[in-house]
Amino acid sequence: MNFEGLDPGLAEYAPALHSALDPVLDAHLNPSLLQNVELDPEGVALEALPVQESVHIMEGVYSELHSVVAEVGVPVSVSHFDLHEEMLWVGSHGGHATSFFGPTLERYSSFQVNGSDDIRQIQSLENGILFLTKNNLKYMARGGLIIFDYLLDESEDMHSLLLTDSSTLLVGGLQNHILEIDLNTVQETQKYAVETPGVTIMRQTNRFFFCGHTSGKVSLRDLRTFKVEHEFNAFSGSLSDFDVHGNLLAACGFSSRLTGLACDRFLKVYDLRMMRAITPLQVHVDPAFLRFIPTYTSRLAIISQSGQCQFCEPTGLANPADIFHVNPVGPLLMTFDVSASKQALAFGDSEGCVHLWTDSPEPSFNPYSRETEFALPCLVDSLPPLDWSQDLLPLSLIPVPLTTDSLLSDWPAANSAPAPRRAPPVDAEILRTMKKVGFIGYAPNPRTRLRNQIPYRLKESDNEFDSFSQVTESPVGREEEPHRHMVSKKYRKVTIKYSKLGLEDFDFKHYNKTLFAGLEPHIPNAYCNCMIQVLYFLEPVCCLIQNHLCQKEFCLACELGFLFHMLDLSRGDPCQGSNFLRAFRTIPEASALGLILADSDEASGKGSLARLIQRWNRFILTQLHQDMQELEAPQAYRGAGGSSFCSSGDSVIGQLFSCEMENCSLCRCGSETVRASSTLLFTLSYPEDKTGKNYDFAQVLKRSICLEQNTQAWCDNCEKYQPTIQTRNICHLPDILVINCEVNSSKEADFWRMQAEFAFKMTVKKLGGEISKNKEFALADWKELGSPEGLLMCPSIEELKNVWLPFSIRMKMTKNKGLDVYNWTDGDEVQWGPARAEEEHGVYVYDLMATVVHILDSRTGGSLVAHIKVGETYHQRKEGVTHQQWYLFNDFLIEPIDKYEAVQFDMNWKVPAILYYVKRNLNSKYNLNIKNPIEASVLLAEASLARKQQKTHTTFIPLMLNEMPQVGDLVGLDAEFVTLNEEEAELRSDGTKSTIKPSQMSVARITCVRGQGPNEGIPFIDDYISTQEQVVDYLTQYSGIKPGDLDAKISSKHLTTLKSTYLKLRFLIDIGVKFVGHGLQKDFRVINLMVPKDQVLDTVYLFHMPRKRMISLRFLAWYFLDLKIQGETHDSIEDARTALQLYRKYLELSKNGTEPESFHKVLKGLYEKGRKMDWKVPKPEGQTSPKNAAVFSSVLAL
Repeated sequence: MNFEGLDPGLAEYAPALHSALDPVLDAHLNPSLLQNVELDPEGVALEALPVQESVHIMEGVYSELHSVVAEVGVPVSVSHFDLHEEMLWVGSHGGHATSFFGPTLERYSSFQVNGSDDIRQIQSLENGILFLTKNNLKYMARGGLIIFDYLLDESEDMHSLLLTDSSTLLVGGLQNHILEIDLNTVQETQKYAVETPGVTIMRQTNRFFFCGHTSGKVSLRDLRTFKVEHEFNAFSGSLSDFDVHGNLLAACGFSSRLTGLACDRFLKVYDLRMMRAITPLQVHVDPAFLRFIPTYTSRLAIISQSGQCQFCEPTGLANPADIFHVNPVGPLLMTFDVSASKQALAFGDSEGCVHLWTDSPEPSFNPYSRETEFALPCLVDSLPPLDWSQDLLPLSLIPVPLTTDSLLSDWPAANSAPAPRRAPPVDAEILRTMKKVGFIGYAPNPRTRLRNQIPYRLKESDNEFDSFSQVTESPVGREEEPHRHMVSKKYRKVTIKYSKLGLEDFDFKHYNKTLFAGLEPHIPNAYCNCMIQVLYFLEPVCCLIQNHLCQKEFCLACELGFLFHMLDLSRGDPCQGSNFLRAFRTIPEASALGLILADSDEASGKGSLARLIQRWNRFILTQLHQDMQELEAPQAYRGAGGSSFCSSGDSVIGQLFSCEMENCSLCRCGSETVRASSTLLFTLSYPEDKTGKNYDFAQVLKRSICLEQNTQAWCDNCEKYQPTIQTRNICHLPDILVINCEVNSSKEADFWRMQAEFAFKMTVKKLGGEISKNKEFALADWKELGSPEGLLMCPSIEELKNVWLPFSIRMKMTKNKGLDVYNWTDGDEVQWGPARAEEEHGVYVYDLMATVVHILDSRTGGSLVAHIKVGETYHQRKEGVTHQQWYLFNDFLIEPIDKYEAVQFDMNWKVPAILYYVKRNLNSKYNLNIKNPIEASVLLAEASLARKQQKTHTTFIPLMLNEMPQVGDLVGLDAEFVTLNEEEAELRSDGTKSTIKPSQMSVARITCVRGQGPNEGIPFIDDYISTQEQVVDYLTQYSGIKPGDLDAKISSKHLTTLKSTYLKLRFLIDIGVKFVGHGLQKDFRVINLMVPKDQVLDTVYLFHMPRKRMISLRFLAWYFLDLKIQGETHDSIEDARTALQLYRKYLELSKNGTEPESFHKVLKGLYEKGRKMDWKVPKPEGQTSPKNAAVFSSVLAL
């Protein structure tokens, strides 16, 4: 339908008017009223008359049967009766789809189709539903699963679709072409040019395609060639709706008047046999929708936006008595549809309500509808548990329903056709040098690839990014990899090569020679590593986040603070954000925004990483702002007080990033509406100038901040939607200016490229010379451009290329709430004076602090990197020097770069995504002291999450106040883990295994035992960690964890959250205790803790000789302590206590480390004994273990 001709206020709804609400019934609706109360001629209500039974709907006359709310306050944009099942589909302006079953309109399914655009048309197919939005075609199952998602070009503005046959679809809109899409291959097969652009309605008969245009024309096109056969100029203004039945075409629309467009009350009717207009039909309502309802006769249903409906014959006269009225909850009807059986009419209004009118009490939507499938109730709780550890368990115990239908494993042959991989092309050099003997060819090996390794191209095009990112391949052959040559080595995606020792022998120092910490990329959703680094090097944000602590289990601010603390402690070793990303995956808003990627999507680079990181940037700032606002709530951990940054009214994130502004709406009647708002970041809005004009970055930024646009909005004075001019006035500038670049298509990329060329020419001209496109400057040429004094400040020609972004910008707020923005250089400070002196007059200077860029590389799927200007305090803390330096952060690769490299964007492979500008002298405004919010109270007794835990099952004794650990105290530590994702590996041609991706582990149990005092060896922490993620393998043989131990409903263990136990360990680390254990490096890595090396006493390395194998705890306990542990399974209390005893033994044998030579002899004897025993402990005759020791009896007694 053409929305341009309807009420102007419906053209664009502001999101603030229809935020997501619970679908509750509106107050205006009364569900008990199924039809309107009519009055008899004497004015007495029919309800007042005595009747024997309830009033029924009159057969053959349409009356309201049901009204239901699809989405409160969100206008209905489209409605559609399912052609295969008894269902009604409704789409909203918010991009949400809802289906209702049967004439009672029971809600069947509800899901989000698009996050920002309205649903413009719905078409039902046999296996699912097609949804058309502005530039997206989505095919979804009736339950909400996505079958395919076809993205159209950004410039498309689609309005209509037409299913020509079971597998072919036509899609049209406001552009000058119509697309033909094959639904089997989900590819565009044809593009038909349209002479008159703006196809918003399409119909089909056995003779023609009918296309309705926004200009008021209806064109008839050939079914095979799509050429125009005939054209009707129906209306002079715009077309609203039309329908075709038999040999008649009826249309309604708008005519041009002196005051503008006016609804035409004459329906234009055309005879398709003579191809001419017949007598127009005058109606008594303002027609907005019309449909033929051919039951007994070819009736026309004419609907107005106000809810008036009239039935009439297309060749007769309209009778005012045939008018009835729909009672919409909102002021306007937005959509109308007729069922295939013609027994039901559906209306959707502007308040999100759906009205069903029928001509019988029990209508059917289709003549022959198939049975609808409903979700079955879960039967898992009623089934008996099965013990899979028994080999003789009969599989007949598994209940299987008796069915005659085909099983899921009986996959149809059509869906399982073999698709062999296409053979790769033979190297051109081999073909050139080949000699044939019969039918066999011989050629020397050109050695362009490794032996027995052939790359397969599984897709026609590996590049799934934006159109401007595609680079033509080399004419010589595929193996030259043009992207590899274009993308600088340090910008390419870095990967970790795993060996049989995991990460222990991977040389991270080769990629990072600084003392700053990188982030590991192998964790799911680690695409945000670059943004984490940006937030860390914003010193006010870093200090604020580390001072934050709250009671939420999954708080992004808390987890980010823990990660920042690790980055502070690291001395060049990489960290991983596993706990932060674990909390990130639990946030519902992150999933709703599409920020959580599947492993396959992340590995293949599916989707645009630039759009993804810009959405993530907006999400993390909003989430941190909300978390800081919740700081006023009661704290779960004592000592987690408020930050010294913030006031009671707003969060510090708001003070740092929020820009306060006024949104003004000026109606053409002269009334002005002003409302205050704020935003945490700005999005660049590029000018629509096609003449190639030169723009400063400051001009584009000012245009984006002080945005002015013409749109439809409600005017209280006019009491209707009117064209308004909306402007934005800045009241207060933020301390940190965050900009999303929105370079998402070739149009924006060309704009950056063109402006960089202009800036390059102007800079060279300013230096005293002219530049041509095909000339390279030599050093002698540069010496002639200016004086020797100026030459010292002049960068090289390579540094000037592809630079449009300024290092500093100057903003001035005027008295009339205007804003002036200028590019600022160091030389301008001499002219205007210091920036600090001008702040008193509303003048601020912002310095570029970070740029996040999208690296386009089809071979690796692309990646995200950051250029960050690291401040003086970070260098002082890490390297003991005071200076500022730009660095490249590419996951765990960190490298210092020149400042010009941070603003150079070669749009062929390096595309800007996010910019961070920081107000000059920002750090002086804030208190940058970090106060550890974790106090000793976290070690005191706490309640278990498990419902069935009893005191008799307690395996530890919490610390008393007089037992609080001190600096240098010993603590025995051991942790057990479970597997969340299995390891991904491949077998090399020589039979060795190569690890592609290691298994993802999660900590399941953490035990800490006292290392001194009267209760030495007694645990004070023995926490089982509750997890909400699916566990693939409990590793019971090695961990002792059994299914159910981590489930709060059935576990008998002391169950806690990971955050609770993490805080206990963080307090022990911060207080300075020394941890004793076996293999603590892996334990701390999975727990995601950074522990200083002088606080770790690992028995793996204490009893290890260089270039020899590591020895297991079980063998060390048997050899030195005569203990046989880990018999059937592992126990973390037993392992931690054994490690403590081994450390005591080490001190005894090495005389507290004073006699290394004598201890070396002991180690030689250990290794000789191990080789003889093949490192196996003899089978126990009478097992003795620390559990049987006297110290453990004291635990039971306590």
